[in-house]
Amino acid sequence: MGIRVRLLCVVAAAFISPQVAAESLRCSGGIVDEGDSRVSVLYKCGQPLLADSFCAPVYYSGTLNPVPEPFASIVVPCQLTDEWLYSRGTGNLMATVRIRSGTVLSIKHRRDPQ
Repeated sequence: MGIRVRLLCVVAAAFISPQVAAESLRCSGGIVDEGDSRVSVLYKCGQPLLADSFCAPVYYSGTLNPVPEPFASIVVPCQLTDEWLYSRGTGNLMATVRIRSGTVLSIKHRRDPQ
């Protein structure tokens, strides 16, 4: 019975542990991964179909609490973030590339942009 309990614990832990998967974007000029530069994305994929820039809030180090006013607007108002949308053709999902501080922060594939 001890081996069954151990096996059950291992299987349960595999399903409970968070899945971390970095996505990538395949373009005609190469593959874009998280951590690539803005210039690399433009070189590999060309100009995006749509581009948006916004000011993302700054959070305390290691927490999910945003820096409150008035400190946020005086010291570190926000982090400029760009989102670029790439259409990958008929039958493929749209790719949204989020860029912060000149590097790719994340790549998401969806049917419709969000």
